[in-house]
Amino acid sequence: EVQLVESGGGLVQPGGSLILSCQTSGFTFADSDMMWVRQTPGKGLEWLSGISRNYAAYYADSVRGRSSISRDNGRGTTNLQIRSLKTEDTAMYYCARGLKSLTTMTAKGQGTQVTVSS
Repeated sequence: EVQLVESGGGLVQPGGSLILSCQTSGFTFADSDMMWVRQTPGKGLEWLSGISRNYAAYYADSVRGRSSISRDNGRGTTNLQIRSLKTEDTAMYYCARGLKSLTTMTAKGQGTQVTVSS
């Protein structure tokens, strides 16, 4: 069974940063592209970032320049660091299998909530 478990969300002040983590199991992580997406109330899913099995990284305009995606094939984990957080970054963040768009998504976790507020 494919499992993706996110952690690291919480309440953060504007301008702050956080690292979201995703622990995976049930598939060969090293052979899988991974990505992060988010969803805000009343809106659809938004693709944020992806990292290929060969460590190529991709970012959406909304987070490019203030985020970093990484992976650890030995541990089966992927992280997304986001800096200079804005109130509009408030959302549920999901780890997913896929790479550069929502159309590539084949599975995602239950999500971790990020709230950016003073």
